[in-house]
Amino acid sequence: MQSYWCDLAWLGGDTALAGVLVEVDSVGSISSVTEGVARPSDAYRLPGLTLPGMANTHSHAFHRAVRGRTQAGIGSFWTWREQMYEAAARLDPDSYFRLARATYGEMVLAGITCVGEFHYVHHGPGGVRYGNPNAMGEALVAAAAEVGLRLTLLDTCYLHGGIGVEPNEVQMRFSDGDGSSWASRASAMKATDLCRVGAAIHSVRAVDPATIELVAAWAQHHGVPLHAHVSEQPAENDQCLAAHGLTPVALLAARGALEASFTAVHVTHATEGDIGLLGGSGSTVCICPTTERDLADGIGRARALRDAGATLALGTDSHAVIDIFEEARAVELDERLASLVRGSHDAPSLLRAATSHGYESLGWVGGGLLRPGAPADLVSVRLDSVRTAGCSPATALETVVFAATAADVHNVLVGGEVVVSDGRHRSIDVAAELAAAIGDLMDSA
Repeated sequence: MQSYWCDLAWLGGDTALAGVLVEVDSVGSISSVTEGVARPSDAYRLPGLTLPGMANTHSHAFHRAVRGRTQAGIGSFWTWREQMYEAAARLDPDSYFRLARATYGEMVLAGITCVGEFHYVHHGPGGVRYGNPNAMGEALVAAAAEVGLRLTLLDTCYLHGGIGVEPNEVQMRFSDGDGSSWASRASAMKATDLCRVGAAIHSVRAVDPATIELVAAWAQHHGVPLHAHVSEQPAENDQCLAAHGLTPVALLAARGALEASFTAVHVTHATEGDIGLLGGSGSTVCICPTTERDLADGIGRARALRDAGATLALGTDSHAVIDIFEEARAVELDERLASLVRGSHDAPSLLRAATSHGYESLGWVGGGLLRPGAPADLVSVRLDSVRTAGCSPATALETVVFAATAADVHNVLVGGEVVVSDGRHRSIDVAAELAAAIGDLMDSA
């Protein structure tokens, strides 16, 4: 048994607690949590503020390759998408493994211990199947395992290039042709100790109503999470209304997708009816503020969704930034800009969105918590950096949520194993691997 003594720790309440001893058993679970104790001589000290592991509920690993390459010129989500497709067109299982390993390494350095990979680049150029139809998904699973990151592979159904539109050449890589073929391939993906398999509907643009129903039924039959991009752009809402007479949320509800295990990603342009449907079903809404502002998507109505009964989680999506603290505070700060009101989301509620809510959305129920029986996923954040220095124990949560960055993470444990120590990943040189993987993918002839 290994013991970790935390200067301060957040156990899910409204404040940080001092002198918390966390004991970890031989299978990587928390066996006990004791508050207000002196440090035992055999306990490893975790300075600063210790949090449960943080969940990145929405990721497209390959998008990391276009960070900084899409910022020139006037444009929109749709012009950015064309640049993103250029990166997708270059991927193969080997290059995707290298890029994902480096991207996941960056996540672990940022205190992310569990990620939901919304995976839709399934096939080779022109849609030609690899000999192993799940070669791309298995590359992601292997990449996450090498850096010690929990993964929920959200195998994504993506059949159309738009409502009633055939996929273009790049989109053919995403499509299984029909829902039954998607289900057959997805069913062949295997879980591991660090990986679980879930399902995703790319969007109402890419999946027709009958197939939405099929994917939702598959997820329910297998007892796994179901995610979908929802109402990220006004054009998506307009097209769905024109084709089906329903908003995307209403269409998903009509086809049986909305329930407690469903997560709607973005929901930036929701109607009052949409908010009621998501809240009434107990669904999760994953907000990705750094991507939503980078792509000029808009500001969603996080407080209204929460107040209606939806659970909030966080994602880094396109990886314009990989920093869950930035995502968390942006939920509140962006809403301040839209509402002219401060304090709609306090630090403890934002930390829950960053931890246990994300774990639950990804099917790791009971994770993202510092309590007996939970996975021993721990993240320690410095309170002596230039960003965090000067805070008191009483203000530690607010300081970390509203001022800390990923650079302040100094120790990370996943399943009781130390994967980051003193701000360095124990297995790989993350910056060097990012530079090599992205350079080889994007800058080679």
